[in-house]
Amino acid sequence: MSVALDSRHSEWHEAPGTLARFLGDAIAAELRHLRPGSATPEHFPCSPELSMGEDGLGLDSIERLSIATSLAELTQLHESGLDDALLAQRCFGDWLNVVARGLKQYSAQLVFRTSGSTGKPKTCVHALADLEREAEHVSATLGGTRRVLAAVPAHHIYGFLFTVLLPLRLGNIEVIDVRHVTPSALPRMMASGDLLVSHPAHLALVARFAGSIPRGVSALTSTAPCPPQLAQALTAEGAFGRVLEIYGSSETAGVGVREVPAPAFQLMPFWTRTTADATRLIRVAQDGREGSVALQDHVQWATENSFIVRGRMDDAVQVAGTNVFPARVREVLLQHPHVADAAVRLMDPSEGARLKAFVVPAAGVDIERLPIELDRWAMTRLSAPERPKGFTFGERLPVSDCGKLSNWRV
Repeated sequence: MSVALDSRHSEWHEAPGTLARFLGDAIAAELRHLRPGSATPEHFPCSPELSMGEDGLGLDSIERLSIATSLAELTQLHESGLDDALLAQRCFGDWLNVVARGLKQYSAQLVFRTSGSTGKPKTCVHALADLEREAEHVSATLGGTRRVLAAVPAHHIYGFLFTVLLPLRLGNIEVIDVRHVTPSALPRMMASGDLLVSHPAHLALVARFAGSIPRGVSALTSTAPCPPQLAQALTAEGAFGRVLEIYGSSETAGVGVREVPAPAFQLMPFWTRTTADATRLIRVAQDGREGSVALQDHVQWATENSFIVRGRMDDAVQVAGTNVFPARVREVLLQHPHVADAAVRLMDPSEGARLKAFVVPAAGVDIERLPIELDRWAMTRLSAPERPKGFTFGERLPVSDCGKLSNWRV
């Protein structure tokens, strides 16, 4: 879908097609949450005539209520008194109009959610003025960008910042949704001046299958660390002219930016270090107020304003740009009656980029059927990024001489 932005539009929700993309992505995400294990797509085009009931999206009354409540929270419709108005409307176009009316009355804040891989997604409220300031800061390093190629959903904070707000700051440039384009076909639609807004899992496929990238094409990545091997591939001869990486989270928005393959992130100018607590930063809001915010990772400060990320504080790992907690996946596997013990960890780079599990079967279990049973078990209880893609079975978990869990080959 190609969206040409008119320079007369200054509010993000007034740019043609942008609000529909934002709401469509949010609806798809909520459907995947409501239907774990289903074939619900990552995104889908929502025509104005699409019914928001059983005769359209196939929503029952509970799903329809949940999605309406979710959209009302994301766009803060209670501030305009329209939080109950969605359920009175039948079609996506009517929902779109309700949200547009609400944002016209109040758009000072938006809500974004963490991935919820622990089973409890967290809501994060951000002032629009602060997000616009971040987009303005990043746009200063991307002069000459002609188009944004969006490989990320618009309702996530990263997607909103850089496929919604950034194009406006770059002169209301065109946005093209490329999530339906295979990495091998992507270079044929690229041109000099394009900016691909992506994430490491997608960029790894681009590096592997896309071949030569046209000159003058840049990439912007976030949601997960860009591994050194991937950074080297993305900046090699025939690859991207520039690759920028944003460090941040749903809780903080963007904190730092670096040009790959440089190791250190430069702190954005509206953040300052705090000497009292190395795990927190001070953010100076657009209105001048200061707030202390906790980082999600261990960082090592290279200078007063630059840092290197050293790993998560909460034992999460990244799968396709999503925070996944192996401990939670292990708990789900242990609930299966044929599993006596289990260990879960991220695959080694040579094995893949998904989770793997080592399983100790219960006594008397048919080892031939257990992989199929565990696949089905995970399908109905875990999101796609959480599901182990490699199972190894043994009489006991692999441990080192010190008694600590050891790695294993898939």
